[in-house]
Amino acid sequence: MSTRDRLLAVLVAVLWGLNFLAVRVGLDHFPPFFLAALRFLVLAVPVVLFVPRPQVPLRWLLGYGLGFGAMQFGLLFLAIDNGMPSGQASVVVQAAAPLTVLLGAVLLHERLSWQQLAGMAAAVLGLTVIAVDRARTAALLPLFLTLLAALGWALGNLASRQARPEHPLRFALWMSVVPPLPLLALSAVMEGPATGWRAFGGAFDAEGWPGLVALLYIALAGSVVGSGIWTALLKRYEAGTVAPYSMLVPVVGIAAAWPALDEEPSALSLAGAAIVVIGVLAGMGLALPKRPHGKGPGPEGEPGPESGAARPDLPAGPVVAQPDEPTPKVQDTQRS
Repeated sequence: MSTRDRLLAVLVAVLWGLNFLAVRVGLDHFPPFFLAALRFLVLAVPVVLFVPRPQVPLRWLLGYGLGFGAMQFGLLFLAIDNGMPSGQASVVVQAAAPLTVLLGAVLLHERLSWQQLAGMAAAVLGLTVIAVDRARTAALLPLFLTLLAALGWALGNLASRQARPEHPLRFALWMSVVPPLPLLALSAVMEGPATGWRAFGGAFDAEGWPGLVALLYIALAGSVVGSGIWTALLKRYEAGTVAPYSMLVPVVGIAAAWPALDEEPSALSLAGAAIVVIGVLAGMGLALPKRPHGKGPGPEGEPGPESGAARPDLPAGPVVAQPDEPTPKVQDTQRS
């Protein structure tokens, strides 16, 4: 990855790490499934009206919306609402990273290097240390719900990878059209058909503004900025190259929850966070030279030109189809 793309991946980790604080604030004002639906509904209406639909197969758009959107956020909000500390949630949901790499290797036949495997193993070890330490005071159900949310994130990552959208931000924005209906349906069944709407009406009084601010942060920072950058990176690089950066999210989440929510981590949790960072750095391959264009995949798992990653002979910036790399055409029957 280029230096710029590494910094963008870190920026996404910071935005998503602070999301957990915003979620905790939002859940003080809205029920979980309804808050998750609002998170996407805020964007879905203007997107349908003003943003052209991305030219990708409908199945990948639905897969991304249902996995990354409805499944991840619905279950994650439900877990936090049922007692999962936000710092702990930011750790456990990072199981999405090894799940993405594993599913990418099994389902998409993506190649893994020993360096990536070692880095992932170290990061998973760090996550395990943190999870075990915090699980002693957390109920089993919230932990299980958070792991299912991580699976949704991983499935969404693979759908995004397969879609290879020509306009990643447009694709990320249109993903927000998918989750509101299933999440509103779940809210109506499990939380009551009028509960969420009453909470939404009360959010405009003098005591409800923190919930609205949290909702706007979750929607705009997570979707427009975070998901747009993440989707662009997944288009340029293999899932196994991008996914490890998401392991920085729990470091941000724990560090932010400490002063803001009084979730003081133990020494063991801090040690686990340090192991996570070491694992991420080990998996990046910062010092590895790139193989010249035309020589196939780069060393130690660096994606080559045929992988759809950014080519070393092209300047940094959005990846566009080159004359020798035409964009694959999709049959009209695959579009809607």
